[in-house]
Amino acid sequence: MSSARTNPTALPWYREISREKWKSFFAAWIGYLLDGFDFVLITLVLTEIADDFALSTVESASLVSGAFITRWLGGAVLGALGDRFGRKSAMVASILLYSIGTFACGFAWDYTSLFAARLLIGMGMAGEYSASATYVLESWPARLRNRASGFLISGFSLGGVLAAEVYEHVVPGHGWRWLFYIGLFPVVVALWVRRALPEADDWEVRVGATGERPNPFRPLFAGPRRATVNTVLAVVATGSLFAVFTPVGAGAVPLLSVVAAACLTAFAVQSGGRRRWLLLVALCVTVFCAFLYSWPVQALLPTYLKTELGFTPAQVSDALYYAGFGTMAGCVVTGFLGDRFGTRRAYACTLLIGIAFVFPVFAIRDSQVGLGILLFLMLACTQGVSGLLPKFIAGHFPTETRAASLGFTYNVGALGGAVAPVLGARLASAMSLGQSLAVLTFSLTLVVILLIGFDVPSRLNRLVDPEAVPDYLASEAVVDSPPAIRSATPGG
Repeated sequence: MSSARTNPTALPWYREISREKWKSFFAAWIGYLLDGFDFVLITLVLTEIADDFALSTVESASLVSGAFITRWLGGAVLGALGDRFGRKSAMVASILLYSIGTFACGFAWDYTSLFAARLLIGMGMAGEYSASATYVLESWPARLRNRASGFLISGFSLGGVLAAEVYEHVVPGHGWRWLFYIGLFPVVVALWVRRALPEADDWEVRVGATGERPNPFRPLFAGPRRATVNTVLAVVATGSLFAVFTPVGAGAVPLLSVVAAACLTAFAVQSGGRRRWLLLVALCVTVFCAFLYSWPVQALLPTYLKTELGFTPAQVSDALYYAGFGTMAGCVVTGFLGDRFGTRRAYACTLLIGIAFVFPVFAIRDSQVGLGILLFLMLACTQGVSGLLPKFIAGHFPTETRAASLGFTYNVGALGGAVAPVLGARLASAMSLGQSLAVLTFSLTLVVILLIGFDVPSRLNRLVDPEAVPDYLASEAVVDSPPAIRSATPGG
């Protein structure tokens, strides 16, 4: 065995990743970039769509929320596909789903057809998160997995920046539909991914080589009675979310929200079983709070800049570039910090630094450059730290159920992203929009610092499973372990 093998730190970190794995990472990163690109498109052309289809403000906003309705289902189903048949197949299926959905948006003839296409996009995007994240995390050496997580998520931020650039050059001359026709491009990428990618190392060693095909959701359909009940729960959850985020549920949103939450909690309890049910619920709550602090700014920053600061469209674009590149830089930097100081410590400390910029961002009014710099720093710390989220969540689960568990917990928690803009707008009725965004971001960031910094999900999990593994991604170091050790690594 060579000295480089026994002492990987003798090499620069980037040389520990083979050329083949860099190519695989780039394929997954491109998927994330296209994911961010496709997601942002609808927000850029809402006014054009509303004019063409004569939509109200509520109907237009519901087109953004539509992708959240099916995210929990897509994350769970495509995650289970990745656990059973491999991360590669789930990645390809996810890219195909949201690419076809985006392409279909360009052919929509009314509100209903466009909303249906958004549902398809939501399922694909959810699967992309779990499939690509688990693929990359399981393919890189254990000591570099925070870096892998941060680098991967940076693609989403760049996708949003590219979407704004394409919008500026395409829509004025060709109309809003052409922006969605570009969604066909990811299909080509998906076909290339199917041809080029090897399977993730951890999955291949622990699942593929054994010939056993895990089914993470088998407990949900064990017997006809349970299968019937859970099918009904899935329909009720999806229907309730549809009503919550569309005009259909007007006047009954609180009740419908409770019904949807109860159904999703029931799935978490059953999927987690006696040993992990509390962990799944706690992680869903943690991610929900993370979306609540981050999405008010992501969704309403352009509105704040235009209405309260009087920015022109060009000035808004400049500010969004600062924000987008700040988020991307934060993803990369926190990846290094996570590998150096540990995922939770890097996550909590970076957020703690980030909240120092929140009130200054919404206090500055007379300097565009100063605002841009503060936005860059705030977003680098508060949004960029989300690059560590896949590593944080995925480390709680063994290989056999990792993709499904990551997909379910993240995408249930992502419903906070649909609630956040509404909450921000409601608070703005009692104070200025800038103040409401500052209050929400500051207060909920503190909540997430406490949840992650004090490791609340794992602490709660140990109440029902005292022998729980603290971090499976640290113990399953099959990528950089000698062959003799690989077979002996515990599976959890």
